[in-house]
Amino acid sequence: MVPNHVLDNPVWHALRSGNKHLAHGPNTIPYFTPDVSPFAALSELTQANLTRLYQTIPFDSPIALFSPEKLAIAAPWTLRQRIDGWQLVYTKPAEPAPIGPEIMSLTSQHVPQMLALTALTAPGPFANRTIAFGHYEGIFEGDELVAMAGQRLQAYEFAEISAVCTHPDHVSKGYARHLLRRQICRIQAASGTPFLHVKAENQRAIHLYEAMGFEIRTDMYIYVLQKN
Repeated sequence: MVPNHVLDNPVWHALRSGNKHLAHGPNTIPYFTPDVSPFAALSELTQANLTRLYQTIPFDSPIALFSPEKLAIAAPWTLRQRIDGWQLVYTKPAEPAPIGPEIMSLTSQHVPQMLALTALTAPGPFANRTIAFGHYEGIFEGDELVAMAGQRLQAYEFAEISAVCTHPDHVSKGYARHLLRRQICRIQAASGTPFLHVKAENQRAIHLYEAMGFEIRTDMYIYVLQKN
Protein backbone atom coordinates (compact mmCIF):
# COMPACT_ATOMS: atom_id res chain seq x y z
CA MET A 1 0.00 0.00 0.00
CA VAL A 2 1.23 3.50 -0.85
CA PRO A 3 -0.19 6.05 1.64
CA ASN A 4 -1.74 9.13 0.01
CA HIS A 5 -1.53 11.61 2.89
CA VAL A 6 1.22 12.56 5.33
CA LEU A 7 -0.87 11.30 8.24
CA ASP A 8 -1.52 7.94 6.57
CA ASN A 9 2.14 7.18 7.35
CA PRO A 10 2.90 9.59 10.21
CA VAL A 11 5.97 7.86 11.64
CA TRP A 12 7.79 7.69 8.29
CA HIS A 13 7.10 11.34 7.53
CA ALA A 14 8.11 12.37 11.06
CA LEU A 15 11.40 10.51 10.75
CA ARG A 16 12.07 12.37 7.50
CA SER A 17 11.11 15.82 8.81
CA GLY A 18 10.56 17.07 12.35
CA ASN A 19 11.99 14.01 14.12
CA LYS A 20 14.83 13.46 11.66
CA HIS A 21 17.40 14.09 14.40
CA LEU A 22 16.15 10.96 16.17
CA ALA A 23 16.07 8.75 13.06
CA HIS A 24 18.14 5.64 12.43
CA GLY A 25 18.31 3.32 9.44
CA PRO A 26 17.75 3.87 5.70
CA ASN A 27 15.19 6.41 4.50
CA THR A 28 12.88 3.66 3.25
CA ILE A 29 12.79 1.81 6.61
CA PRO A 30 13.71 4.30 9.39
CA TYR A 31 13.18 3.72 13.09
CA PHE A 32 13.69 5.22 16.53
CA THR A 33 15.92 3.53 19.08
CA PRO A 34 13.98 1.67 21.80
CA ASP A 35 15.00 4.13 24.53
CA VAL A 36 13.12 6.86 22.60
CA SER A 37 10.22 4.97 21.03
CA PRO A 38 9.40 1.50 19.66
CA PHE A 39 8.11 3.04 16.41
CA ALA A 40 9.52 2.09 13.03
CA ALA A 41 8.20 2.94 9.57
CA LEU A 42 8.14 1.82 5.97
CA SER A 43 8.04 4.14 2.97
CA GLU A 44 5.60 1.64 1.46
CA LEU A 45 3.78 -1.00 3.49
CA THR A 46 5.04 -4.02 1.53
CA GLN A 47 6.33 -7.45 2.49
CA ALA A 48 9.69 -6.64 0.91
CA ASN A 49 10.11 -3.61 3.18
CA LEU A 50 8.98 -5.62 6.21
CA THR A 51 11.71 -8.15 5.44
CA ARG A 52 14.32 -5.40 4.96
CA LEU A 53 13.32 -3.86 8.28
CA TYR A 54 13.73 -7.25 9.98
CA GLN A 55 17.22 -7.57 8.53
CA THR A 56 18.22 -3.98 9.36
CA ILE A 57 17.08 -3.32 12.94
CA PRO A 58 20.01 -4.12 15.26
CA PHE A 59 17.95 -4.90 18.38
CA ASP A 60 15.47 -7.59 19.42
CA SER A 61 12.96 -5.52 21.38
CA PRO A 62 9.46 -5.17 19.86
CA ILE A 63 8.77 -2.53 17.23
CA ALA A 64 5.47 -0.86 16.34
CA LEU A 65 4.15 0.04 12.88
CA PHE A 66 1.22 2.37 12.09
CA SER A 67 -1.18 1.66 9.24
CA PRO A 68 -4.59 3.12 8.28
CA GLU A 69 -5.43 -0.28 6.79
CA LYS A 70 -5.23 -3.80 8.16
CA LEU A 71 -2.02 -5.60 7.24
CA ALA A 72 -1.12 -9.26 6.79
CA ILE A 73 2.00 -9.82 8.88
CA ALA A 74 4.09 -12.75 7.70
CA ALA A 75 7.40 -14.37 8.62
CA PRO A 76 10.06 -13.57 9.62
CA TRP A 77 8.12 -11.27 11.97
CA THR A 78 5.89 -12.50 14.79
CA LEU A 79 2.78 -10.41 15.45
CA ARG A 80 2.54 -9.83 19.20
CA GLN A 81 -0.43 -7.48 19.20
CA ARG A 82 -2.65 -5.36 16.98
CA ILE A 83 -3.99 -2.20 18.61
CA ASP A 84 -7.09 -0.80 16.92
CA GLY A 85 -7.52 2.92 17.21
CA TRP A 86 -8.34 6.25 15.66
CA GLN A 87 -6.36 9.18 14.39
CA LEU A 88 -7.92 12.55 15.21
CA VAL A 89 -7.04 16.00 13.87
CA TYR A 90 -7.76 19.49 15.19
CA THR A 91 -8.49 22.01 12.44
CA LYS A 92 -10.53 24.66 14.24
CA PRO A 93 -9.33 28.26 14.60
CA ALA A 94 -6.80 29.05 17.27
CA GLU A 95 -8.19 29.77 20.72
CA PRO A 96 -6.69 31.96 23.46
CA ALA A 97 -4.16 30.29 25.74
CA PRO A 98 -6.08 28.76 28.64
CA ILE A 99 -6.02 29.95 32.23
CA GLY A 100 -5.92 27.16 34.78
CA PRO A 101 -3.69 25.32 37.21
CA GLU A 102 0.03 26.03 37.16
CA ILE A 103 1.88 24.06 34.50
CA MET A 104 5.57 23.27 34.57
CA SER A 105 7.89 22.36 31.71
CA LEU A 106 9.21 18.86 32.26
CA THR A 107 12.94 18.17 31.94
CA SER A 108 15.26 15.21 32.35
CA GLN A 109 15.07 15.52 36.13
CA HIS A 110 11.37 14.66 35.94
CA VAL A 111 11.83 11.50 33.85
CA PRO A 112 11.50 9.09 36.82
CA GLN A 113 8.12 10.62 37.72
CA MET A 114 7.07 10.66 34.06
CA LEU A 115 7.92 6.97 33.75
CA ALA A 116 5.98 6.18 36.92
CA LEU A 117 2.90 8.11 35.79
CA THR A 118 2.83 6.61 32.30
CA ALA A 119 3.39 3.12 33.73
CA LEU A 120 0.36 3.65 35.97
CA THR A 121 -1.95 5.16 33.34
CA ALA A 122 -0.72 3.50 30.09
CA PRO A 123 -1.25 6.37 27.61
CA GLY A 124 1.19 4.73 25.21
CA PRO A 125 4.86 3.77 25.12
CA PHE A 126 7.12 6.00 27.18
CA ALA A 127 10.81 5.23 27.71
CA ASN A 128 13.90 6.79 29.28
CA ARG A 129 14.55 9.14 26.34
CA THR A 130 11.02 9.72 25.05
CA ILE A 131 11.33 13.21 26.50
CA ALA A 132 13.67 13.93 23.56
CA PHE A 133 10.54 14.49 21.44
CA GLY A 134 10.06 17.69 23.42
CA HIS A 135 7.40 20.08 24.73
CA TYR A 136 6.37 17.95 27.71
CA GLU A 137 4.48 19.77 30.44
CA GLY A 138 2.98 18.66 33.73
CA ILE A 139 0.82 19.59 36.67
CA PHE A 140 2.06 18.89 40.19
CA GLU A 141 0.28 18.42 43.49
CA GLY A 142 3.00 19.26 45.95
CA ASP A 143 6.06 17.42 44.67
CA GLU A 144 4.05 14.74 42.84
CA LEU A 145 3.53 14.81 39.07
CA VAL A 146 -0.19 14.10 38.65
CA ALA A 147 -0.86 14.97 35.00
CA MET A 148 1.19 15.47 31.85
CA ALA A 149 1.09 15.85 28.08
CA GLY A 150 3.61 16.50 25.34
CA GLN A 151 4.35 16.18 21.66
CA ARG A 152 5.74 13.18 19.84
CA LEU A 153 5.61 12.82 16.05
CA GLN A 154 6.44 15.99 14.11
CA ALA A 155 5.45 15.24 10.51
CA TYR A 156 6.02 18.47 8.59
CA GLU A 157 3.24 20.85 9.71
CA PHE A 158 1.47 18.15 11.73
CA ALA A 159 2.36 17.80 15.41
CA GLU A 160 1.12 14.87 17.47
CA ILE A 161 -0.04 15.45 21.04
CA SER A 162 0.96 12.46 23.14
CA ALA A 163 1.33 11.01 26.64
CA VAL A 164 -1.85 12.72 27.85
CA CYS A 165 -2.46 11.18 31.26
CA THR A 166 -3.72 11.93 34.75
CA HIS A 167 -3.11 10.06 37.99
CA PRO A 168 -6.28 8.12 38.96
CA ASP A 169 -6.49 10.06 42.22
CA HIS A 170 -6.75 13.35 40.32
CA VAL A 171 -9.16 12.68 37.44
CA SER A 172 -12.20 14.93 36.88
CA LYS A 173 -10.21 18.05 37.80
CA GLY A 174 -9.88 19.22 34.20
CA TYR A 175 -6.13 18.66 34.12
CA ALA A 176 -6.08 16.72 30.84
CA ARG A 177 -8.27 19.29 29.11
CA HIS A 178 -6.04 22.13 30.32
CA LEU A 179 -2.84 20.41 29.18
CA LEU A 180 -4.39 19.55 25.81
CA ARG A 181 -5.46 23.13 25.24
CA ARG A 182 -1.93 24.29 26.04
CA GLN A 183 -0.49 21.91 23.46
CA ILE A 184 -3.04 22.95 20.84
CA CYS A 185 -2.15 26.62 21.38
CA ARG A 186 1.58 25.89 21.20
CA ILE A 187 1.23 23.95 17.94
CA GLN A 188 -1.04 26.50 16.29
CA ALA A 189 1.25 29.35 17.37
CA ALA A 190 3.97 27.59 15.35
CA SER A 191 1.58 27.38 12.34
CA GLY A 192 1.11 23.65 12.86
CA THR A 193 -1.89 21.32 12.91
CA PRO A 194 -2.46 19.23 16.06
CA PHE A 195 -3.32 15.55 15.77
CA LEU A 196 -3.30 12.55 18.08
CA HIS A 197 -3.96 8.83 18.29
CA VAL A 198 -6.27 7.01 20.68
CA LYS A 199 -7.21 3.39 21.27
CA ALA A 200 -10.70 2.59 20.01
CA GLU A 201 -11.59 1.18 23.42
CA ASN A 202 -10.70 4.39 25.27
CA GLN A 203 -14.12 5.98 25.09
CA ARG A 204 -13.43 8.42 27.93
CA ALA A 205 -10.53 9.97 26.02
CA ILE A 206 -12.41 9.95 22.70
CA HIS A 207 -15.33 11.85 24.24
CA LEU A 208 -12.91 14.43 25.67
CA TYR A 209 -11.07 14.91 22.39
CA GLU A 210 -14.27 15.27 20.37
CA ALA A 211 -15.74 17.68 22.93
CA MET A 212 -12.64 19.83 22.52
CA GLY A 213 -12.99 19.93 18.74
CA PHE A 214 -10.85 17.05 17.47
CA GLU A 215 -12.36 15.11 14.58
CA ILE A 216 -11.71 11.51 13.62
CA ARG A 217 -9.70 11.44 10.40
CA THR A 218 -9.13 7.72 9.89
CA ASP A 219 -8.81 4.31 11.46
CA MET A 220 -5.29 3.60 12.65
CA TYR A 221 -3.92 0.15 13.41
CA ILE A 222 -0.72 -0.30 15.37
CA TYR A 223 1.11 -3.57 14.82
CA VAL A 224 3.51 -4.66 17.56
CA LEU A 225 6.06 -6.98 15.97
CA GLN A 226 8.78 -9.15 17.46
CA LYS A 227 11.77 -10.75 15.83
CA ASN A 228 11.61 -14.55 15.82
